[in-house]
Amino acid sequence: MSTEIVDVRPGAYHDSVTLMRVGRTLADRDGVLDALTAMATELNLDLLGQLGFPVPAQAGPNDLVVAVRAVDETAIEGALDALAALLSAASGPGAGVAEGGLGTTAPPRTTGSAATRGEASLALVSVPGQYAFAEAMDALTAGLNVMVFSDNVTVGQEIRLKDEAARRGLIVMGPDCGTAVIGGAGLGFANAVRPGPVGLVAASGTGSQQVMCLLDAAGVGISHALGVGGRDLSAEVSGRSTLQALAALDADPATELILVVSKPPAPQVADLIREAARRMATPTLFALLGPGQDDLTSAVEKALGALGVPVPPWPSRLVPQTPARGLLRGLFAGGTLCDEAMLIAADALGPIRSNIPLRPDWALGPPGHTMIDFGEDEMTRGRAHPMIDPTLRLERLAAEAADPSTGVLLMDVVLGYGAEPDPAALLAPAIEAARAGRELAVVVSLCGTSADPQDRDRQAAALHAAGAAVFSSNAAAARHAIALIEGESA
Repeated sequence: MSTEIVDVRPGAYHDSVTLMRVGRTLADRDGVLDALTAMATELNLDLLGQLGFPVPAQAGPNDLVVAVRAVDETAIEGALDALAALLSAASGPGAGVAEGGLGTTAPPRTTGSAATRGEASLALVSVPGQYAFAEAMDALTAGLNVMVFSDNVTVGQEIRLKDEAARRGLIVMGPDCGTAVIGGAGLGFANAVRPGPVGLVAASGTGSQQVMCLLDAAGVGISHALGVGGRDLSAEVSGRSTLQALAALDADPATELILVVSKPPAPQVADLIREAARRMATPTLFALLGPGQDDLTSAVEKALGALGVPVPPWPSRLVPQTPARGLLRGLFAGGTLCDEAMLIAADALGPIRSNIPLRPDWALGPPGHTMIDFGEDEMTRGRAHPMIDPTLRLERLAAEAADPSTGVLLMDVVLGYGAEPDPAALLAPAIEAARAGRELAVVVSLCGTSADPQDRDRQAAALHAAGAAVFSSNAAAARHAIALIEGESA
């Protein structure tokens, strides 16, 4: 027997990332079977129904819905008490208190009205994709640059936002811009890196994180990392924000070298960006993933060479591993890291099946070497990014481990602000369980710095102790996994 409660709280807004973290915390409590805390959008109400809860008829997108199923009433009450504490903590100390400490100040109702209350120059938009366009346009109208963290924004809306930004002398980073560093301040999923002379323009979140972390390991810092959204170098968007970001970094006296990072771009757009870079005063290098192009690690090594900095040995922790009998299965949180691994693997192993295939005919289908991007838009609707909520990836890890055709599991772990506070605490036991009783090789690409809040070295040690080979270079991790598939021992 179990008991459940569904509570609708009109007008009680909290951002989606906060609510997903709270829901996961509640679900992990003893006695709790299922938990959902979300704004009552159509998508979230559908998810509520899929979990077997009754769907409230009167709830709307401005209402908070709380649903908990537990073994008894005591567990329900404990979960609700924990919910109150978690939401209070998320609101922060002094929320709503006027500057003088007396009375309260009503929170702003729109992004534009919030812009009038301070000296901000940038707005970070993190709302469900269908609402992001209106908030971003409101911010541009108020004279703010915009970082659109939200995904599931249409291409047409992206183009309209970027054209409006250009008309106003502003920049739109995104949509689906997961990472930026502005003057040392990290936004979204950003790592703790030292300041330095390299400016990044990145049509890739985890790609820019890999680059900045490798630079940091070599003792080199960054001036700014300007994310532009994963579609900016597509034929449709045509590098609109990349061109603006290049111009901004070229005018920045702290930037001595620019590195452009992207998942595979449209060829004609790559040519356009290269031509623009040739006209700039600041030297510019490129890490544009694609067949025959440099991988991210090679691009960083070229950047170090341009700066006169020696290339260090990239940190790794190996384990004794025998040649694998079976298929390569990649389970990624980072789309660009998945792209990079597929490009490297396809050269050696042939077609790589994926939900973000390098070629249309390599889409998921017949069994074979496979790599999945769990951060792809279709897999994040109604749930947090896998760098925050690893549930789907852990489920797939268990399924792949149970498949006797799986020979090597290749995974990324991305650290930094905003990401899971202790990913190894969940992943290391899952790796141990996957390897129990069978010869299964696990290879991990660990993207992070020594200053990240998760403690990169502690994470590496825990994953290594669980039986995984751990690499700081995603390209090196992919090549190690391929070598095992091809019959080379470690």
